[in-house]
Amino acid sequence: MHRPIYMDCHATTPLDERVLEAMLPYFTERFGNPASRNHVYGWEAEAAVNRAREILAAAIAATPEEIIFTSGATEANNLAIKGVAEACFDRGRHIVTVQTEHNAVLDPCRYLQSLGFEVTFLTVDVNGLVNLAELERTLRQDTVLVSVMAANNEIGVLQPLAKIGEICRDRNVFFHTDAAQAAGKIPLDVEAMQIDLLSMTAHKVYGPKGIGALYVRRRHPRVQLAPQLHGGGHERGWRSGTLATPQIVGFARAMELALTELDSEHQRLTQLRDRLWQQLSCQIDDLHLNGHPSQRLPGNLNVSVAGVEGAALLLGLQPIVAVSAGSACTSAKSGPSHVLASLGRSDDLAAASLRFGMGRFNTVEEVDRVAECAIATIQSLRKAGGRDHVTH
Repeated sequence: MHRPIYMDCHATTPLDERVLEAMLPYFTERFGNPASRNHVYGWEAEAAVNRAREILAAAIAATPEEIIFTSGATEANNLAIKGVAEACFDRGRHIVTVQTEHNAVLDPCRYLQSLGFEVTFLTVDVNGLVNLAELERTLRQDTVLVSVMAANNEIGVLQPLAKIGEICRDRNVFFHTDAAQAAGKIPLDVEAMQIDLLSMTAHKVYGPKGIGALYVRRRHPRVQLAPQLHGGGHERGWRSGTLATPQIVGFARAMELALTELDSEHQRLTQLRDRLWQQLSCQIDDLHLNGHPSQRLPGNLNVSVAGVEGAALLLGLQPIVAVSAGSACTSAKSGPSHVLASLGRSDDLAAASLRFGMGRFNTVEEVDRVAECAIATIQSLRKAGGRDHVTH
């Protein structure tokens, strides 16, 4: 029985064998606790963690001391947003974010609203981009944090981080970005972009699940956080808990590989994405591209198909391709994507959307096979529904 072609790399990516190879010794002979300072087992683990911290810091132009390990980007986002809010409680209680953020940002913001904080949810244009003038108008004397994701997890849109960072720095407001989908895929520089907090995770770059990190600026300006987990005072006192050395080693190795191959992979994935879009748009009319046509992740293609029912479309594609209608984290929730709704898509179009996430192991042959399957499925569903569109 053949497994379907995997094109859901925004949900997660397969573990690269080179990453697994780096991790294995830390499950077995080098199993020590990095906090054990009195013997070689602890020293080995601590050295591995320190090296990983250096690699991840270099990936975003930070320093090793500014990397705080977490269980993933969701925890990193919670620590950044709630941690800053609590630490800056006396300074201000206004936070700014965007309607199209991942729920790992939106839900902590809504939680803070229940505690009396005021949150402004910025709108986006038809391509999913933030209006910088609106952002400037929204900032107030009591604004303590702006949180804008680097790359959208559904439509792949890349926000203008450097411009946002400049606006926030000029107004003395901390700037956080959820870079779960961006780290290792596009260049990130926390100094050049004036980013104060940055969340990332391993499993979006062919690393293990269950490990992420939060960059927290130490100077110019220094960011203070209120810890959300209390225990042994690990990670500068901000995130207690025994460090998961094998996952940390895997995270660093995955990021190392991603950065080494960043330019070549960016070009290859852009070609695959454009090839898939060209084939689909040439054969299927009333097909809508969601998100900016070029200012997006190279492996992301999100489309809405008029005249078909979303569930039937996914069901028809299942034997051939593993693809999603949107975020894996919200797949259990009913209703259309909040991201596509923010772009102005109707409920019917938002429900009949496909998010193709191409990655390291996808090939031209797979793209052609998926395009063929999608075209046949869409045409069949339209015909059965009495909407027999004429292809281009």
